[in-house]
Amino acid sequence: MNDYMVRATAADAQIRAFAATTRDMTEAARVHHNSSPIATAAVGRLMTAGAMMGSMMKNDTDVLTLQIKGSGPIQGITVTADSRGNVKGYAFDPNVMLPPKNGKLDVGGAVGAGVLSVIKDMGLKEPYGGQIELQTGEIAEDLTYYFATSEQIPSSVGLGVLMNKDNSVCCAGGFIIQVMPFIEEEVLDRLEANISKVSSVTEMLKDGHTPEEMLKQVLEGFEVEITDTMPAQFTCNCSKERIRKAIVSLGKKEIQEMIDAAEPIEVNCQFCNTQYHFTVEELKEILKQSK
Repeated sequence: MNDYMVRATAADAQIRAFAATTRDMTEAARVHHNSSPIATAAVGRLMTAGAMMGSMMKNDTDVLTLQIKGSGPIQGITVTADSRGNVKGYAFDPNVMLPPKNGKLDVGGAVGAGVLSVIKDMGLKEPYGGQIELQTGEIAEDLTYYFATSEQIPSSVGLGVLMNKDNSVCCAGGFIIQVMPFIEEEVLDRLEANISKVSSVTEMLKDGHTPEEMLKQVLEGFEVEITDTMPAQFTCNCSKERIRKAIVSLGKKEIQEMIDAAEPIEVNCQFCNTQYHFTVEELKEILKQSK
């Protein structure tokens, strides 16, 4: 099953819902960074959320950034996503190893205490941003708290990544359920009862549930209308030209110091781990451009 997302409404638009399967994008991030299982799970969860939250934005040029900074050994995670299902992400320390907690990967222990920042760049003068203190570090609960406090949208977020014994990704995905201000009490009560009965996201994915089937289980008893389906994928837009422009922006003094060192330089993309090399001659050409 290729990665994709669905958007849906239920109960006469009193509920809006998103669900995604993201195994391929999570595996792509793992391969790019050769990350440990716990780092892969943490990044995969946040990228899954980023894909669904990105799809909530309206314009093709809108960009969402999710950043976690924590006291745990993973130190932090950064994810960016657009409105078309293109996502990329990385852990500050992709090699973190911790013993399991209750038989599961201890993502909360790897993240620790800290903050979650959500930044939406929608082409305005200033990006819109919200920030909350991490509640558990498990990511889904933290995003549930973010929606309630920063956006005043009662939500339920479920995220999961299941690893194979060879450390590759078995499955990944998640859902976001949100209720509208005009929701009826009996609809809310039924929804809360449904969510309390839902098995974990990884269990649903392991059982072969598609995004549509996940929503069917979470929204049991409601008439669900799938309003949109879109692909999701790990995509990094870095290139040597973009890195060249970044070097130009450093200024003449910095570039001249690199040239004076008489050594080629290597620049690494944090998101996809691609290395870009610039010879001293290339740096001299960049210096001319900066003038």
